[in-house]
Formats: sequence, C-alpha cells, structure tokens
Amino acid sequence: MSYHVPTPGFDFQQAGKEVLRIEREGLEQLDQYINDDFTRACEMIFACQGKVVVMGMGKSGHIGKKMAATFASTGTPAFFVHPGEASHGDLGMVGANDVVIAISNSGESNEILALIPVLKRLKVRLICMTSRAESAMGRVADVHLSVKVPLEACPLGLAPTSSTTATLVMGDALAVALLKARGFTVEDFALSHPGGALGRKLLLHVSDIMHSGDEIPHVTRDASLRDALLEITRKNLGMTVIVDDLMKIEGIFTDGDLRRVFDMGVHFQTASIAEVMTPGGIRVRPNMLAVDALNLMQNKNITALLVADDDRLLGVVHMHDMLRAGVV
Repeated sequence: MSYHVPTPGFDFQQAGKEVLRIEREGLEQLDQYINDDFTRACEMIFACQGKVVVMGMGKSGHIGKKMAATFASTGTPAFFVHPGEASHGDLGMVGANDVVIAISNSGESNEILALIPVLKRLKVRLICMTSRAESAMGRVADVHLSVKVPLEACPLGLAPTSSTTATLVMGDALAVALLKARGFTVEDFALSHPGGALGRKLLLHVSDIMHSGDEIPHVTRDASLRDALLEITRKNLGMTVIVDDLMKIEGIFTDGDLRRVFDMGVHFQTASIAEVMTPGGIRVRPNMLAVDALNLMQNKNITALLVADDDRLLGVVHMHDMLRAGVV
C-alpha cells in the first residue's frame, strides 16, 4: 500500500464538510422509505414472541451489533449473530418465534444467503435491509426495508459510509418507533442500565442509602444544647433531629444553626435544645427516588433531609450519601 504526502494547502476541513453534506443528503432520501414496509416491519417485531436476531457481514455487521444493542436497551429483546458463525453452529440460537433482521447493502451477501433456506424451513420471519429490493435478499424477505442512498461519501465509492449511516438511522427509527408503541418509560430504560449513572439515578431510592436505627442523630427536646452538639459530633452528619419518645419529629438542629446560636449570644452550656432548634424540618418519604431528594436538597440549599412516615422519623439522608452512591 502506497501513501502520498498531502497536496500543499489541502483543505481537510472542506473534505470533512463534504462528507457531512453527502451523508445529510442521503438521510433526506431515507425519509421516503419510512412507508408501509416500515409499518409491517414494526408490527412484525412488536408481535414477536421470541427475540430479534440481527445479522450482517463486515461493516453491516458492525451496524447490526449497534442495532441489536439499541433494540435490547429500549424494550425489544435482541442479539447479534455473525452469519459466518451461524453457518457453523450459532444458527441454533435462532428459534421459530424469532424475527431475523438481515443487513447487506448489496443484498447479495453469500454468508446470509446460505442461511436463508434454513431460516425459511424454520419458518422464521425475515426482514432484510438492503439498497436493492430486487436483490436476492430483497426477493426472499418477508419485509424489505430499503436503505438506498444516492452516493457514498467515500470519493472512490467503495468504503461504506453514507450507506452504513442510513442503515444505522433506519435501525434507530425501528427501535424508537417500537419504544413509543410499547409505552416504554425512563424507568424501564433504567432497568436495563443498572450499572450506569442513569440506572443509579432512577433505581435508587432514599431508603437504599439513608441512615437508620442507631445511625440517626437524635435527641429529645429536654436535652441540653451541649448534649445535642455531642450527638452531632458522634453521628457525623452535621445535624441532629429532635424527637419525642415515639420518634415523632419536633425539630432539627444543624451546624448552621450553631453559628446562629453563637451570634445570638446563647450560652451553650446551659441552653436547652428546645430553645434553639428549628421546628419541623424538611422531610421526604423513603420511597422517593434518591435523585429527586438530591434535587430537593439543591433547591432548598441544605445538606440533609429527614426521612419520615408522616411525623415519625425513619432515617436521615445526607448529601454525602448521594455522592457515595453516585447519584450526583
């Protein structure tokens, strides 16, 4: 392979912009293929009792892997099977209740064509995505989705560029249309992303991270201010809750309140906590999403919330707990 020095003054930016222009025009052409065939494909996948199996060779295979991943994360169970491996045993992953999406720009992929007789024998429904409805794959498909583009962005017309972009977008169109049809929610999305930031935000509740039992800083209203400060120090949450003998919330006292007390000239050795506490306290229920509790803290400019069932104290959640849980 030979390499050449770029022509002096070669405009890389212009070359890049030309690629974007060609691919944009290709996507504009794709709009015409969101038609009755697209509806039939969506209905077939929606009614599927098994899984969606995506197949493709080369660059189409790379697009197929992403397509399967998008389906799987948006409520349509799916996985990718390499056509070459399918010919050597992996076709056993495909069942009669599945739908196969086979991708090939030319529609003449030998590896996929070799599998089609077996798929037909298994009565597997077949959606083919190609640029030519009259291709071998297009003719045998139960549904053919065209992804034809006027021009590849590659100046040689060889490297799949505009065509792979169009195929990727068509896959996204299928996945999102099905997502909407299923009524798929943000919470559903989080269930398939438990390890990510979104999963932590949407699956984690206040009850999962709050301090409870002996970890709760609390004193009764007859405690002295000194006793309250000792409790704040022991529990290390920068606050204490004032409760009665049944853990009914009466008030709250924080580090910020302590600065206010000093400004007032209160003698902390003799003062009662009932004299200086803030009555009530902002509280949330244990089933509140942690991210919602975080938003409340930020809106109120506070670092801790009381977790309660009506007036009965169940726990305390601190901003530091949000940080440790990765909610922030």
